[in-house]
Amino acid sequence: MTARHPLDFLWFLPSGGDSQRFASPQTDRPPDPAYLREIATATDRLGYYGVLLPTGPMCADAWITAASVAPFTDRLRLLVALRPGLTAPAEAARQAAALDRLSGGRALLNVVTGGNPDALAADGLFLDHAARYRQTDEFLDIWRALARGETVDRDGEFLSIAGGRLLFPFVQAPHAPIWFGGSSGAARDIAARHADTYLMWGEPADQLKDVIADVRARAAALGRTLRFGVRLHFVVRETEEAAWAAANDLIRDVTQDQIAQFQAYLAKSSDSVGQSRMQALHGGARCALEIRPNLWAGIGLVRTGAGTALVGDPATVAARLEDYAAAGIDTVIGSGYPHLEEAYRVAELLFPHLNLPDRRVRTLPPVRPMLDTTADGRATAIRAT
Repeated sequence: MTARHPLDFLWFLPSGGDSQRFASPQTDRPPDPAYLREIATATDRLGYYGVLLPTGPMCADAWITAASVAPFTDRLRLLVALRPGLTAPAEAARQAAALDRLSGGRALLNVVTGGNPDALAADGLFLDHAARYRQTDEFLDIWRALARGETVDRDGEFLSIAGGRLLFPFVQAPHAPIWFGGSSGAARDIAARHADTYLMWGEPADQLKDVIADVRARAAALGRTLRFGVRLHFVVRETEEAAWAAANDLIRDVTQDQIAQFQAYLAKSSDSVGQSRMQALHGGARCALEIRPNLWAGIGLVRTGAGTALVGDPATVAARLEDYAAAGIDTVIGSGYPHLEEAYRVAELLFPHLNLPDRRVRTLPPVRPMLDTTADGRATAIRAT
């Protein structure tokens, strides 16, 4: 891959649990602390830029989880959710600054407005889609002012503060970077005003190119520039055949009834524009899941959020990522089932084909190979290490 600029490549920390196959309870892995720490230390050692920690009632608390793995990692960035409406801006600023200080400047902040009214109501938030985004705008206006070291007084539609200050500043200046996702016009406006990175789910690159152009224009009108990220799953194997077999194996135990029930639930419970765009890619059917070359929508049949995966051999997947880089993507957040083994596969098979900064953590010199080889690759002798 000859990307136009180096990509930042993050991974996913499955604090809601992990699995080898969907709808196969015997392959489930609980999100116990040791397993999450194992994934975090592996991704740090392998050279991933960071990890995304999910948020919501089905996950362990992202802030506590991030704090638990930070001392065991050296370079790994921790992308943790800010939740407007669930946390006051001043408290959220203190939490974020504390994580940034604890980790030595490795905090990243993912602003999550939320797209499932039932889940939000279960957390005590009862605003409709438009009101939630107005609240998010107020939240970020206050939060960013506090993070910059200002004394803040505001009296808004949803949020008010008098004499607010952040006494323990961020390590990163002016504060940890803000990531934000959302496909609606209101979400794009907020990204243009407040975000450092605008994050999208893995639609085809040609579709995201239009979204990027729109958000970039909105930001330019305000005198701002943004980076752009995409959230994708990965199924990378040494051959195309092996990769597609592994992808199909993920959903082999999923029944059509389960798909229909899950898609009906999404249609009823979600007011997310991005989720609707994900559902439109597969239409609830498993007959035509390769929606673009090597872009597979099978995960979205039974999972919310990012529902697509890049599937193939390393060179082919790298070429597809080049399509995203050409569309304007700077950052990739990847995942794969199960997340520990797939983190190794992606790093060992795919990373050598990408234009990535070398962020591997090295504590010892590399081990010499056991075999000497001739020019045509034949092993000639075993060599002592």
